[in-house]
Amino acid sequence: MARSRVSILIMGVVLWCCLTTPAKAEYMKYKDPKQPIPVRIQDLLDRMTLEEKIGQMVQIEREVCSAEVMKEYFIGSVLSGGGSVPAPQASAETWINMVNDFQRGSLSTRLGIPMIYGIDSVHGNNNVYKATIFPHNIGLGASRDPELVKKIGAATALETRATGIPYAFAPCIAVCRDPRWGRCYESYSEDPQIVQDMTDIIPGLQGDIPTDSPKGVPFVAGKNNVVACSKHYVGDGGTTKGIDENNTVIDWQGLLSIHMPAYYTSIMKGVSTVMISYSSWNGIKMHANRELITGFLKNTLGFKGFVISDWEGLDRITYPPHANYSYSIQAGIQSGIDMVMVPYNYKEFIDGLTFHVKNNVIPMSRIDDAVRRILRVKFVMGLFENPLADNSLVDQLGSQEHRELAREAVRKSLVLLKNGQSLNQPLLPLPKKTSKILVAGSHADNLGYQCGGWTMEWQGFNGNNRTIGTTILAAIKNMVDPSTNVVYKENPNAEFVKSNNFSYAIVVVGEHPYAETDGDSMNLTIADPGPTTIRNVCEAMKCVVIIISGRPVVIEPYLASIDALVAAWLPGTEGQGVADVVFGDYGFTGKLPRTWFKTVDQLPMNVGDPHYDPLYPYGFGITTEPTTRQSDDNPFLSISSYFN
Repeated sequence: MARSRVSILIMGVVLWCCLTTPAKAEYMKYKDPKQPIPVRIQDLLDRMTLEEKIGQMVQIEREVCSAEVMKEYFIGSVLSGGGSVPAPQASAETWINMVNDFQRGSLSTRLGIPMIYGIDSVHGNNNVYKATIFPHNIGLGASRDPELVKKIGAATALETRATGIPYAFAPCIAVCRDPRWGRCYESYSEDPQIVQDMTDIIPGLQGDIPTDSPKGVPFVAGKNNVVACSKHYVGDGGTTKGIDENNTVIDWQGLLSIHMPAYYTSIMKGVSTVMISYSSWNGIKMHANRELITGFLKNTLGFKGFVISDWEGLDRITYPPHANYSYSIQAGIQSGIDMVMVPYNYKEFIDGLTFHVKNNVIPMSRIDDAVRRILRVKFVMGLFENPLADNSLVDQLGSQEHRELAREAVRKSLVLLKNGQSLNQPLLPLPKKTSKILVAGSHADNLGYQCGGWTMEWQGFNGNNRTIGTTILAAIKNMVDPSTNVVYKENPNAEFVKSNNFSYAIVVVGEHPYAETDGDSMNLTIADPGPTTIRNVCEAMKCVVIIISGRPVVIEPYLASIDALVAAWLPGTEGQGVADVVFGDYGFTGKLPRTWFKTVDQLPMNVGDPHYDPLYPYGFGITTEPTTRQSDDNPFLSISSYFN
């Protein structure tokens, strides 16, 4: 009996030890950074349920997001649409706290797969208060400087990471073939070669790809870099009459030679994601084009990153949009789209895709391909090791170094189209010291106008109170001699101009901000009262006209009265770069990235076309030398090269 009690006691002690000793955690290969990425992907994929897989394919807008939603639906990605912010004038810390809150929801799921947050950092981190706003792509195309663009990519990556965001929907590598398109300023050039050259922004954003990296495999160097996104695949810049989201009518050879080259180059540089275009190719919606997405992009070009839809891109497969969403889901996913920017009706998308898989309409192999690609990017970028952002980069937002870089980009983007009524009587550069100058025009003192669309709001803004920067008027005042009287009158009448004895005038006019379809224009005119301002000022005195626009605009009717004409595109927050060149601290070096037409009736008209008869041809640009390096023979103008 005593022996029996001892045995029971020993068994009790053993049982107690077993219950109180922590069980050894299961080794999970996908959590081990020492494991090769393909091994980690496969290990995680094998553990995932259908619900978890489909969740990874979903990207939702922050407005409908919460930690609870992330946890319940296993959401793979979140985004901020244009102007979607956690609070007005939100600080970098506020952004980080929001992103981390959503991320903690993802990390609390069974497998703890981190989400990836994306934003349209298309010319800097342009949704964020105090961020550096760089010139839009058309201006960068005028610079002809891929190394500069690479530096802008690196700066944009830092300013995006400063807000806790690791994914930028950039670059746009559209080849805009018709300036009537509302997204033409997002295109570097009408010339595919320039657009290819400017894909150097990708190693700027993501980091330089190692020389031994396999072709097509995405690459992100680390926590100072972001996932990039080449967009919009493919032919978005070639639609009929430049109508946004419309039909690009071109043969296969034309598609390959004009619209495809920058995608080859992007893939060679390790781009991690590709976004699909709303547009159609010869009547077939790109979001439903299996031949081009799966057949060509993935299989022929060997792209191993993930393919993402545009905003409600699946909905727009049908007309009207969302008319048959079940069909749209089937067509979009079967075409090869991996992640869907839903962005609001995520439950409907999840239910619809789940139904198609369970009923064998969409095979599990297609789901696995999508999830494998998404996980590959998340592993490559180190998201599993560093899912939560910290405050270490907050000082990068709007830093002086980045503002100086943007100012340099502005200088290099300016294209001088006319300089004096004759070659031997140039007006530029302007003297800094004189009695009195007139600054006029709706765009001279308007930060929103000079930044353009995709700035603080999707459609941009009007005025000076939405973010920090230097207007062109402020830049002029900073530049001239203290004794020079600068008079600003937005739209002066002719009598005012004639009665004030000004030494010269600077007129700054152009387009109002716009984005996407809202920017489509059949007339391409300068916004009123710009033409009146030009006439009132330039017919009365020596004047420089600076055009702020996302594309060439109608200027020929006013050209005779204009003494000097500068295309400044959409320069962003650092307007001081305009004054740097206009007043001669630096020379004009920019070249037209696209043809400047005489009349809109000529459009579309691109270099090499049989009917090519431009006002200023592609590649045109008068160069000048800085005043500090003036020669006695020619103190102002060096026409070393008008063209490339």
